[in-house]
Amino acid sequence: MSKIKRHLLRVAADIEKNFDELAHELRVRLNADDDLQIITYRTYGTVRRLYVKGRVLKDKGILKPTDKDTMLKNLISMYKRFTTDEVPGATMQIKFQGRKHFAVTDDEGYFTMELVPQHLELQDLWHTLDVELVDAPYSFSKSIKSAASILIPPLDAEFGVISDIDDTIVKTSATDLLAMARITFLNNAFSRLPFAGVAEFYNALQLGRNGKRKNPFFYVSSSPWNLYDLLIDFLDMNNIPEGPLLLRDYGLDEKPEDDNHSSHKIKEIKNILLAYPELKFVLIGDSGQEDPNIYSEIVGLFPERILAIYIRDVQLPERERVAINVAKGVLKHKVEMVIVDNTVEAAKHASDIGLIESEAVPRIEHDKSKDKGEILGKDKVDDH
Repeated sequence: MSKIKRHLLRVAADIEKNFDELAHELRVRLNADDDLQIITYRTYGTVRRLYVKGRVLKDKGILKPTDKDTMLKNLISMYKRFTTDEVPGATMQIKFQGRKHFAVTDDEGYFTMELVPQHLELQDLWHTLDVELVDAPYSFSKSIKSAASILIPPLDAEFGVISDIDDTIVKTSATDLLAMARITFLNNAFSRLPFAGVAEFYNALQLGRNGKRKNPFFYVSSSPWNLYDLLIDFLDMNNIPEGPLLLRDYGLDEKPEDDNHSSHKIKEIKNILLAYPELKFVLIGDSGQEDPNIYSEIVGLFPERILAIYIRDVQLPERERVAINVAKGVLKHKVEMVIVDNTVEAAKHASDIGLIESEAVPRIEHDKSKDKGEILGKDKVDDH
C-alpha cells in the first residue's frame, strides 16, 4: 500500500470515527428510544471453552429475502447493511451454569465473550446460549435477546472441513470488481444460487464414511460482517451444512498489513486447527484469488493435519497456472491439492481416498445435472 493511500485511509478513518462519535453523542443527549438488535454470530468452541461473538446495532428493519424481491429492494437492503448505526458501550449478559457473564461492546458495536464450562453435555453439534442486552448508553426496548449458536465437534468426528464461500460455493466473480458488485448488491439469498452439486457434496462430507453426520464445517471468507445475514440465509436455503462464519470487519481504520485477505484467512484457519489438535481437515477454495497459496502455507504449518485440498478452477488461465504450480509444491508434504472444474470431480476424488461413501457420487452427479444455477462454462450441462 502506498504512503498516499495510507494517509488518505487514516484521514477517512478519523472522519468516520468523529462522525460515529458525534452521532452516538447526539442519540445519548436526545435519550432516543431506538429499536436495537443483537446479531449473534455462529462460532465454535470445545467442551473446555466456549466463544461467543456478536454485534449490537440499530435495527434498520431488513426483512427476510423472498424469491419475488426486486433488484431495487435488494439494493436498498444492501445499503442498510452497510450503513450501520453501531451501539458502543452496551452491556451484554449470558446466564450460563448458574453464573452471569458480561461483555461490553466496542466502538464498532462488537462484543466477545469467553466461557469456561464446568461440565458440558452435548446432544448435537451445536450448543445454544441466550444473549441479552441489559444496558446501553441510551434508552431501549426491554427484553432484547438473541440466541448464540456454538459449534462443538464431537469426539467421533472423522475430520473437519474448512471452506471458502465466494467463487467456491457461490458465483461471485471476485476477480472482476464490477461483476462482483453487481452480483453482491443486486441479488439476495434466493437469487444467488450455489455451484451445481455443492450442497450434495458438502452434505456427503459432513456424513463421512461412518454415516453419523458429525463432521464439522467452518466457512472462512474475506466478505465483511455486514453480509453475515445474507450468507447465513444463503447457506440455510440451499441446504448447505451449518457452520461458523469467520468474516472480516471492513472498517477504514484497518492496519496496512491487513490490506489483503490472506492474513485474515490464514489467522482464522490456524485458530481452527489449534482449537482441535486431534482433528484432521479438508480445505476447499478456488483459484480466483489466494486460496492455493493460503492453503499451501497452512500445509507447511500443519503437514500432518490436511487430508486433501480442493480448488475450484474459475476459468482464468493465469490463475489456473498458479494453482497448478502451488499444487506441485504441497506434494512434498504428501498432500494432494486437486484442481477441479466442477463438484463431481472433487466428489470422485473424495470417494477414492475414503472421505465420502462411493454411493454419494451418483447423487452429486444428479444434483449437478438438475441444478440450473451453474454458470461456469465447463460446468454447463445439457439438460436435454
